[in-house]
Amino acid sequence: MKTEYKRLCIYPKDIQRITGKSYRQSIRLLQNIRKERNKLQNELVSIEEFCQYTSLKIEQVEPLIIG
Repeated sequence: MKTEYKRLCIYPKDIQRITGKSYRQSIRLLQNIRKERNKLQNELVSIEEFCQYTSLKIEQVEPLIIG
């Protein structure tokens, strides 16, 4: 029986798929989230943090994230 793994972090490609924005705009959105949360440039943004920032429900976002 295989264990299903779910990712904890979100990437620009995921944001592009969720919002319909361009790849570059998705990168900017991640940068804004990091800035607001006082994260360093190399720190990852979780799916939960993305949902809180954009006011989207995690139940709506998770199915759109592949991998």
